[in-house]
Amino acid sequence: MKLCIIIPVFNEEGFIEKSIKSIINQTVRPDRVIYVNDSSTDNTKKLINDFSSDCDWIHIIDNESKEEHIPGRKVIEAFNFGLKNLKINYDVICKFDGDIELPKNYIEKIKNIFLENSNVGIAGGNLYVSKKGKWVYEKIATKSHVRGPIKAYRRKCFEDINGLKSAIGWDTVDVLLAQRKGWKIFTDKELIVKHLKSTGKKYSLKSKFSQGEALYTMRFGVVLSILSILKSSINTNDPLKIIFASLGFLISLIKQKPFIVSKEEGMYIRNFRWNVVYNKYLKF
Repeated sequence: MKLCIIIPVFNEEGFIEKSIKSIINQTVRPDRVIYVNDSSTDNTKKLINDFSSDCDWIHIIDNESKEEHIPGRKVIEAFNFGLKNLKINYDVICKFDGDIELPKNYIEKIKNIFLENSNVGIAGGNLYVSKKGKWVYEKIATKSHVRGPIKAYRRKCFEDINGLKSAIGWDTVDVLLAQRKGWKIFTDKELIVKHLKSTGKKYSLKSKFSQGEALYTMRFGVVLSILSILKSSINTNDPLKIIFASLGFLISLIKQKPFIVSKEEGMYIRNFRWNVVYNKYLKF
């Protein structure tokens, strides 16, 4: 089983050493790693070259893009650029970030998940962040959700969902579309990945509206979107999220932003999410 990794990076000089060393020191080496230097203005590229000089299976390529960190679009456009330059057949493709530190057995475990269950389409571990000297679960989503910085896809599943959407919400819609195609999502909760930079730390003011935009473009509808925004605000202990996300949804509605899923896919997504709500909160 050939496993390849694409890692978009933008100004990660404060984290890239730990991240790349955690990949180099894996118990099972990936077959190819491509770092996509997404117009970094710091020493990210130099550090990657320095740390990987003895690893012919690690490559770095340059991609030109805007400096602003726009959640979703920027990172996936860089990922897709890396994918076009991946001159090797693969069975599993991983989209990682440059600010994560993997446990030594991460690649070995991910490979075994796919080898042991042919129905698994997407797999990963859990992200933890440092708080008051301790590593704690980053409560952005449930532990059963494979987060965007550490996702691995079986090739057939990746092709079934037509790759990754270059838009905010890509790392939710990919899972939902994979499930629609009959694929299983597997999260190994014992695989603890250190997230060296907490989510949203460098997001611009504009990006704070992104959750509402994502919910709109995924066709969640008004009620499901409100529930999702409330849940996210509670999980992150951030009441301002309610205001920003609601405004993001409203602005997207007024501007009639293009949806990233079809009507049929949107109907599946709403039905699926309502079933989750019913089984978790309303079923007696």
